[in-house]
Amino acid sequence: MNFGIQVNGRPFETEPRAGQCLRTYLRERGWFGVKKGCDAGDCGACTVHVDGEPVHSCLYPAVRARGRSVTTVEGLASPEGELHPVQQRFLDAQGFQCGFCTAGFVMTTAALEEEKGRTHDDGKLGDLPRAFKGNLCRCTGYRAIEDAVRGIKHAERPGAGAAVGKNLGAPAGPQVVTGTARYTFDVDVPGLLHMKLLRSPHPHARILAIDTSAALRVPGVHAVLTHEDAPARLYSSARHEHPTEDPDDTRVLDDVVRFVGQRVAAVVADSEQAAEEGCRRIEVTYEELPYVTDPEEAMRPGAPVIHTGKGSQERIARVENNVAGEVHGEIGSVDDGLAEAAVVYEETFRTQRVQHASLETHGCVAYFEPKEDGTGQRLTVRSSTQTPFLTRRALCALFGLPEDEVRVVAGRVGGGFGGKQEVLVEDIVTLAALRLRRPVKLEFTRAEQFYGATTRHPFTIGIKVGARTDGTLTAIQMRVVADTGAYGNHGPGVMFHSVGESFAIYRAPHKKVDAYSVYTNTVPSGAFRGYGLSQTTFAVESAMDEVARRLGMDPLDFREKNVIGPGDHMITPIGHDEDLYIASYGLDQCLSIVRSAITKDRSTEEVPEGWLTGQGTALAMIATAPPNGHYADATVTLLADGTYDLAVGTAEFGNGTTTVHKQITAGALHTTVDRIGIRQSDTDVVRHDTGAFGSAGTVVAGKAVILAADSLAGRLKTFAARYTGVPRHLCTLDAEAVDCAGRSVTLKELYEAAHAQGAEAELTADGYWGGSPRSVAFNAQWFRVAVDPQTGEMRILRSVHAADAGNVMNPLQCRGQVEGGVAQALGATLFEAVRIDERGEVTTAAFRRYRLPQYADVPRTEVHFMETSDSTGPLGAKSMSESPFNPVAPAFTNALYDATGIRFTETPLTRDRVWLAMRRQAARRSESSP
Repeated sequence: MNFGIQVNGRPFETEPRAGQCLRTYLRERGWFGVKKGCDAGDCGACTVHVDGEPVHSCLYPAVRARGRSVTTVEGLASPEGELHPVQQRFLDAQGFQCGFCTAGFVMTTAALEEEKGRTHDDGKLGDLPRAFKGNLCRCTGYRAIEDAVRGIKHAERPGAGAAVGKNLGAPAGPQVVTGTARYTFDVDVPGLLHMKLLRSPHPHARILAIDTSAALRVPGVHAVLTHEDAPARLYSSARHEHPTEDPDDTRVLDDVVRFVGQRVAAVVADSEQAAEEGCRRIEVTYEELPYVTDPEEAMRPGAPVIHTGKGSQERIARVENNVAGEVHGEIGSVDDGLAEAAVVYEETFRTQRVQHASLETHGCVAYFEPKEDGTGQRLTVRSSTQTPFLTRRALCALFGLPEDEVRVVAGRVGGGFGGKQEVLVEDIVTLAALRLRRPVKLEFTRAEQFYGATTRHPFTIGIKVGARTDGTLTAIQMRVVADTGAYGNHGPGVMFHSVGESFAIYRAPHKKVDAYSVYTNTVPSGAFRGYGLSQTTFAVESAMDEVARRLGMDPLDFREKNVIGPGDHMITPIGHDEDLYIASYGLDQCLSIVRSAITKDRSTEEVPEGWLTGQGTALAMIATAPPNGHYADATVTLLADGTYDLAVGTAEFGNGTTTVHKQITAGALHTTVDRIGIRQSDTDVVRHDTGAFGSAGTVVAGKAVILAADSLAGRLKTFAARYTGVPRHLCTLDAEAVDCAGRSVTLKELYEAAHAQGAEAELTADGYWGGSPRSVAFNAQWFRVAVDPQTGEMRILRSVHAADAGNVMNPLQCRGQVEGGVAQALGATLFEAVRIDERGEVTTAAFRRYRLPQYADVPRTEVHFMETSDSTGPLGAKSMSESPFNPVAPAFTNALYDATGIRFTETPLTRDRVWLAMRRQAARRSESSP
């Protein structure tokens, strides 16, 4: 019997496999706009229309589509290529960042439009909380998506030489809204094999034996890989320019497992089903070992040692105490400073594990391609990574391969937030591909993303702050314990960074820090937006509010009195960062924005009767590029048709660097962005780039781009002057030509002349940037909140964010970064938590158990950019991708304290936790009343 399904107007007769969902049926037939985000109907990225009705195709059995008409996002546009009105609105509003969720939102919105048209109900689009209950976005903060639905236009097209500072839409926007942008697995690789991983059921165990014979008998299984097949070399999954920043404590496959979920073996088969069956048939004999899941206990004498046999040669600080890294330092004498203080506040704050929850999970595919010289094949790894060049370096070191034998390429990356600054899949896939000489794919499930990837580091921060009666700070002291989990990837770096700018933002003559990054038998922590600063900023900014209130001072006045000034040095208890400067200062403007918001606020009119209200502020400072070297190369070339080619290595995952780099190039060359082609994140076609992390896309790679573009502009004018015989200073570069004292020479003419004269080198220029100096950016967040004392329900009445981003390259995209950062931070503040049981096993391995912010949860944040221009960044720009996250939690808890009088010292502030605290407070008041 023929299947008889219509997909976007085309008939397909192939029967689906038994149990196959509609999503995989469609993707196997090339409809890659249908995304895999959750496997459980939670995220909506796979939304399609079946006979006009929206469905989550990951839950819809393909067999049910028999005889039906299915429309994917690719089928919304007209046969002539005209965008569907909803696609056009998402494009006009820049209603996306990474874009992985966009097809789902477009399909949901299009269904709403059709329903509205059928029912003539103008209210349908008004109930967006209901409409978008089944769609998740991790990047945008939802404001841009709402604007797209409402038809509000933001993106504009700049004129020649005026690209920088304009609200230019993403170059890949048309592909994103039509579902034709290609992410990691949106490719068809012939002969592809599929990998699945067997994972440890124990928090700590030694593998005594592995019997793979039954797995190898499963039809379709090609190989089962164990620790006996893996390189003995130790390495770190973390990626930095200098690998020595992280402990070498990891093996591709190990004979000791250190957390529930660690990979034990890999099965490679013709299908995922066969690979899964192979995993089920592997028999492993374990010797269970003592384990520890609490970092304080892990440091005590007698605790189980997690990395026995390793030590200083692997750059582990104190293996016998499970300390991956530590830092200690003091400026002045904190004891003396606290003795001088009229008020001393001391408290312990705790922050939880948070999942990055990028909608595209970790994954890669490795395959072989012929070498250009015809001498054989070399390996290509297509990966969802923020660090293509560093990933290539790691693979070559692990497997003893020369760099010209390995190519790493990232398509469009579906979100990162630091989670993809790791090698979590590329190593094991490369091992299999090299062994079998066949293409191999590994794509994490959503559950694996929770227990097999990384999280934000949980922190415990003991803080003590002292101040005089006039509000002058005398001392700040912190003891930080960061739980790095079973492995030290990013552990020492996150710990070190967490006690940098969080200390330096406030002046005090006496400062002290003791910080530890500690191993436990739990899921590894890793790089996460803010890189440790969000955790310590929560403690510092909460403490500053408390000290101000105890002194009877306005918290904003107290901050203004003590914050770092424009001429001050970056001094922390761990020393002075020699290459870090305040190259532009906008913190005073940030505070002014907050004061204005407080003065003019009228949001209390929205509060239900009986609810409590309060307002709160927090500040943050962050370096605009990572320490210890972050480098980028860029090349700009004039092409034969008079357009330009820009080659720059940084990856695009919604951070907007592609747009900004084209804007910078267009401005320097006095042309329009549509005349700039871009190649990026492919180790074959661009030169080195450390990676898209640490907010470096604009301030490091962007600096390399402007150096290359400026250099090429000068070369073109010089060559045109020589070609025409006109002095160079009389030559002016235009969009398509060089004007030489009234004689116009087209860029095409220059190209032809250069090639005729053997002067091709005049048509290309390189730029390089990195290292020092580095500047700082500032952020301030303010909330007014309302709380129902009867239920613990909380509402954000108003959200204001002040961002010192220097000269903003693209206000539309930068605003999106701020809104997305605030939304993500609110999730971490209010409900997101990766929870583990007593054995360290993750118990929240699905979106519906983890609770991501939905459209209804996120307020519209008013974003204000300060008027500053940085002396180190490109064209005065500073970074603004990580920093908006950092002040959100303390600003919210400060507002909650203002409303309730309760100081919350642990996140997340779940509704039940808030309600119980208010109940206890009410009980205490009742007991103390006469």
